[in-house]
Amino acid sequence: MDNIGRLESPDYVQTSLAGAMALGLEPGSFYRNAYPGSLNLLMTYQDGCRANCSYCGLARERYAEPDKNTFIRVKWPVYELSNIIDILTRPPQAAAAKVQKLGRICISMITHPRAADDCIDIVKRLSASTQLPISVLASPTILQGASAFFNRIKSAGADRVGIAVDAATPELFFDMRGQAVGGPHRWETYWEAIEQAVMVFGRDNVSVHLIVGLGETEQAMVQTISRANQYGAQAHLFSFCPEPGSKLSSYKPPSYGQYRRIQLAAYLLNKKQSTIDAFEFNSHGKIVSYGSRLHELLGDDLAAGEPFRTSGCPNKEGCVACNRPYGNERPGPVLRNYPFQPEDSDIDTIKGQIWDE
Repeated sequence: MDNIGRLESPDYVQTSLAGAMALGLEPGSFYRNAYPGSLNLLMTYQDGCRANCSYCGLARERYAEPDKNTFIRVKWPVYELSNIIDILTRPPQAAAAKVQKLGRICISMITHPRAADDCIDIVKRLSASTQLPISVLASPTILQGASAFFNRIKSAGADRVGIAVDAATPELFFDMRGQAVGGPHRWETYWEAIEQAVMVFGRDNVSVHLIVGLGETEQAMVQTISRANQYGAQAHLFSFCPEPGSKLSSYKPPSYGQYRRIQLAAYLLNKKQSTIDAFEFNSHGKIVSYGSRLHELLGDDLAAGEPFRTSGCPNKEGCVACNRPYGNERPGPVLRNYPFQPEDSDIDTIKGQIWDE
């Protein structure tokens, strides 16, 4: 094998700092006890990702100081997959409490020619060892026949697929992920893969990741969320946050108001409680109305802050497992995605942000 002696997938994977802490492999504590509900694993190769997305910490041309060589602004340490499996399969009496809170595993592919086959291998190993449901965040660009790949990972043990379109329009996709930055990705390839994934895994078992704040209007983002729903997929939101050394390192995150309005739109559309036709936008593409008063549309969900919690794949009980604690910002009193049930003070703050810039 060409990866003998290298810390590469499928034998090695990276895990988020939060995941490593949950496994007991890294020290630290979780702000407001926001334990991760999903173990996020990232495939890794010595020659890295072949893509060059302008906002990404894995970009081929990203430059950062060694101590700032991060992804989503935190380090992703490398561990042997067999070691992770050993920790996950310890009997309850021997497992750390934080490990027992994990309700899902998500394997993220990178754009690398070996990633598709190696991902199948990783899914097989994990599904043979643990009862946790498994998601795969797929990279459509490297798939030689998306339908065949999705059937293979389903047979290997995955029950859900995510596809990170990220940019809300084909123009932004081209400028930030495609030929404009020397990247291999194509808008059409991603949407064809979404269609194939839904055919294999079924409606609402496929997620489309979208990043708010890459320069799109709110109307454009809502249209893309609606398109994902029409394909049979759920939209999961991320707020842009600049990575040091990336091409967008000087970009600012979207305003809280912009992000809150899109969160509300995504919640209503994902839950099929409204349609895009009910929304109103001003001449700048900003949401000015959802067609009815929010408390009439959302009721108790709004009062509990549900639209502002992290959206992600569920655990076996149907609750969100992929809560990605502090994936959009540093821990602090005001969050964009809440990885836990917001408290009354949080909800008061959120409600004050919805129409504020």
